Amino acid sequence: MAKKRVVIIGAGAAGMACAATLAQHRDKYQVTIVERASVAGGQATSISLDSAKYGTSWLNDGVQGGSPAFKHTFNFFRKYGHEPHDVKLQVSFGKGKDGFWTNCFPSTLVEQYSADIKKFGRVLKIIKWTMPVLGLVPIKLMLRMFFFSKDFGDKMVFPLIALFLGTGNQTANVSCAILERLFDDPNMKLWDYDPETLLPNLPTMVTFPNLHKFYGDWVADLRSKGVDVRLSTEVTGIVSRDTKGVVVETRPAESNQDEHRGPAATTETFDELVLAVLADDAKRLLGKTATWRERFVLGGARFFDDITITHSDGDYFAKYYETKFNPELCAKPRSKAQEAQIAFSKDEGPGQDGEASGYRPMYYTHSYAEDPRKIEMSFDCTNYQHQFRLDNDAPKPPIPYERHVFQSIFLDKTNRDKWTIDEIDEDKIIERKWWHQLGHRWQHYARVVPGMMFINGRKHTLFAGSWTLVNMHELACVSGIAAAYRLGADYQRFDDFAEEFFSKVLFVTHGVRYKGPQRAKQS
Repeated sequence: MAKKRVVIIGAGAAGMACAATLAQHRDKYQVTIVERASVAGGQATSISLDSAKYGTSWLNDGVQGGSPAFKHTFNFFRKYGHEPHDVKLQVSFGKGKDGFWTNCFPSTLVEQYSADIKKFGRVLKIIKWTMPVLGLVPIKLMLRMFFFSKDFGDKMVFPLIALFLGTGNQTANVSCAILERLFDDPNMKLWDYDPETLLPNLPTMVTFPNLHKFYGDWVADLRSKGVDVRLSTEVTGIVSRDTKGVVVETRPAESNQDEHRGPAATTETFDELVLAVLADDAKRLLGKTATWRERFVLGGARFFDDITITHSDGDYFAKYYETKFNPELCAKPRSKAQEAQIAFSKDEGPGQDGEASGYRPMYYTHSYAEDPRKIEMSFDCTNYQHQFRLDNDAPKPPIPYERHVFQSIFLDKTNRDKWTIDEIDEDKIIERKWWHQLGHRWQHYARVVPGMMFINGRKHTLFAGSWTLVNMHELACVSGIAAAYRLGADYQRFDDFAEEFFSKVLFVTHGVRYKGPQRAKQS
């Protein structure tokens, strides 16, 4: 029996997971991955650092970490000897007494909105109970419907969701379904809702290993299993999709997309196509071969261009964020637990599970005074990423503040006039990188997500990527596995929790029920 020829466009998490799942059946599939970039990983990239200056030789500059629930992601890491590491998350939102709050110690802002915080928990339950209806309502409308104070939304809810879901300046338009999933769904939630503080004190998150090395090892392994991984190769278009197969046109990638001077494009025919690229790229590549359903569903996903500046400008950072413990921002403790939180933040005692003492935020947000629903996000990567500690054999980073590595993310280039980007010292910039990011608008969950099952598997074409549901590395991996499953590959069981999540994603995005390890081959 001839092998099924499968071409996967895109070597990010989704494309690589799809290829890895198909590669388990070398007798059934001839797999080709085509990726325009010179390395695999998509947005999961790493850069080199001066270890003598910054305390480590590398930094993950795109995807940095995630939830302990990312079982498939960690399973792939560990296959190649790369370990994720737990971190006790510290967050700093806003600046000054009227805008600052944190999950490290009690703040006056959290006290001020304590009634809203408690009501928020009740509303999350209502959203869960009325999911088909209220789940599609944008967060900004829900906050008005349930009479939350405007400042509670602007200063607490919007920055929190923007930061952890990467929804940026579209947070007000995010569906309530995603809000509820973030706090309640065991497979997706990043933390438990706290009725006293909204965000719990020092929840456990996970930082990723060196992603450049991991993806390099993954590529090498796939090649050893017969997968044809073509990096630095771009797909210029899908020529046709019919009963004879899928005809794809490719050529060597060039840095200047507008002026091609290299070899002419060539065409190849495959039996099946997996588009593991962003929705707008998938729509563009399909071109005239796209069906009206594909145009409608893919056209509902909206993306925004953001820029990340990796830098070491501590003065800029201190100007816009609360980087040090300030007793004037601390509320009076109301319990022994809050007394311990203050002692921890003042570097006078350990935190949960023996966490090394000291207020050292990892995530930050800055809201614009003229439009508080729009924000800038930043990271103190030295405090967050584990290698700054482990490479120096220390419980917390021993790097002086003036040599910390920061990232500042400026959202949606149409808001360029609001950005504080020009205040970063040019001499302290390490890297600039543009990203094309999904906006999790409520329309996405009214049009794109429910529409995926009606286009997946049609015309020898499947779609994979985190955009099919929510922007998480774990979702990207699972979407790629789901595409391989639809092509007949087996799902490799390794964890009951992970298997349950896979079954949910398969049903939501493909309309197919997971039949377990003994299933018949999916047509």
